Amino acid sequence: MQEIWVALWLSLKVAFFATLINFFLGIMAASLLHRYKNKVTELIEIFLTLPMVLPPTVLGYYLLVCFGSQSAFGQLLSQLGIKLIFTINGAILAATIVTFPLVLKPLLAAFEQIPSNIVDAAKVIRLNYFQIIYMIILPMAWESVVAGLLLSFARSLGEFGATLMIAGSIPGKTQTISIRIWEAVQAGDEQQAMLLVMIISFVCLFILFVVKKINKRDWKLQG
Repeated sequence: MQEIWVALWLSLKVAFFATLINFFLGIMAASLLHRYKNKVTELIEIFLTLPMVLPPTVLGYYLLVCFGSQSAFGQLLSQLGIKLIFTINGAILAATIVTFPLVLKPLLAAFEQIPSNIVDAAKVIRLNYFQIIYMIILPMAWESVVAGLLLSFARSLGEFGATLMIAGSIPGKTQTISIRIWEAVQAGDEQQAMLLVMIISFVCLFILFVVKKINKRDWKLQG
């Protein structure tokens, strides 16, 4: 039973840090994509949203190629004492990349929804662009942003393919709840698999319920 709670704790840890990283990276990416609209940024946006449609195993393969011990970047990280392969850091990296589009899209929508006259007024009182983001854009569109973050968190909890390829399945270290379900099924432990499935399903249903409530509130405010 203890191993189950350890797997759940690892999953929550991975989901939390992946969502936190995506929040800050998403703000940076969305602000740049919104501010500089051209053919190049359109291609960048497509590239950043690619994880939404690529199979997780394909993303896992790309991560192995980019961050593996045979790659130049992987060797550089190794010299710096940073380990990604078969570590919890690798699991966080995989979850971050897989779920990034779920955060980026709501943030882009938030930037688009803010009336230009409000932004112009902020510029008149000499607010810089980052002050405009944190003092105006995010507070006005917090419902959409929070909904995106919650969806990212839920998706991170269920991440399997990319995580398994880059972080492996090490009990107590990288074995998240999704990977443990797979291990339980492979071992024929239907009772444990069912328990884990019920736990993760309940958590994800609760998150979706909260997202729906937030979206309803957002629609009422817009109406």
